[in-house]
Amino acid sequence: MHNSPFAVVAKPGDKVADLSTPRPVIDEDRMAANIARTQAYMDAHGIDFRPHIKTHKIPALAAQQVAAGAKGINCQKVTEAEVFAEAGFEDILVTFNIIGAEKLERLAALNERISGLKVVADSAYTVDGLSAYFAARKPLVVLVECDTGAGRCGVQEPAQAAALAKRIDAAAGLAFGGLLNYPKPGAAAEVQAFLSQALALIEAEGVTCPIVSNGGSPSLFDAHLVPAATEHRAGTYIYNDRSMVRAGHCTVDDCAMHILATVVSRPTGDRAVIDAGSKALTSDLLGFTDYGQVVGYPQASITGLSEEHGVIDLSKCEGARPQIGDKILIIPNHTCVVSNLFDTMVFHRDGVVTRVEDVAARGLVW
Repeated sequence: MHNSPFAVVAKPGDKVADLSTPRPVIDEDRMAANIARTQAYMDAHGIDFRPHIKTHKIPALAAQQVAAGAKGINCQKVTEAEVFAEAGFEDILVTFNIIGAEKLERLAALNERISGLKVVADSAYTVDGLSAYFAARKPLVVLVECDTGAGRCGVQEPAQAAALAKRIDAAAGLAFGGLLNYPKPGAAAEVQAFLSQALALIEAEGVTCPIVSNGGSPSLFDAHLVPAATEHRAGTYIYNDRSMVRAGHCTVDDCAMHILATVVSRPTGDRAVIDAGSKALTSDLLGFTDYGQVVGYPQASITGLSEEHGVIDLSKCEGARPQIGDKILIIPNHTCVVSNLFDTMVFHRDGVVTRVEDVAARGLVW
């Protein structure tokens, strides 16, 4: 439990409606259903599932995901992985280029502590840096990251993937672990083509490719359309959010996270101001024109955020409008960022608090 003497902490048995705001609240039953539904899909298609824990940053939730059948976890940064290693997780994939002596020192210590650490690289620079550090240490497993169209990190061509795989395989202190990509949505055919070509080139070099890791919440239920992949990674599905509804992966009734907020001002008939600003809702738009969906007021639009205030346009609302003192629930655009804004997460069932969990890896972003 977060132990600041100034923290406003809920406790089991409290009513969600009575909690101080703003704060995220998580519906236990919706979350459990999200875990079960996604794992059942992966199991039905024979795909290993590796949840990305940056969505929640809470070891107890990762344990629920693994208990449901997930194969290991995905972390984004070394410090995040350290928290989960401390909690007993062994199979951890860190999907970020790790560069610099300080990070490499922490990575090496982590590799000594757990049996299944894996990282990625997309350049000779990163590979050579890893090799120089790990040459005299316990070998580190490294996957080649491929850009299959999302335009982020990754080698650009299958031939580059094969060349980098060969470099890793020959490098002191490293072991080639496979391929990885973060695809753009709706591009399963392109992803399959890239990965299958890269696999053929790697195998022609006599190098074994144990893992082919496909990933991303936007492509979650397209995982079976990439048969070259041995595993899929996704994180947002555990809570779901407005972007996942838009992608067709869930409905609003599957959204387990809501931001509880209070109306603190009604300056005009068409404007409400709430106590949830960018420090609670995030300024991530993800292609939306506003900052979240207000439950029960579908025509309301959260048009502006400052740090502590959110401004809601009520001009299109028909019927009753929220009044000063009313508490409202908001489906955020992007749950993952919300998790990094709060020290604790409140869970509930039917509006009654069941538990409060520390967001253990909050702020661990390197």
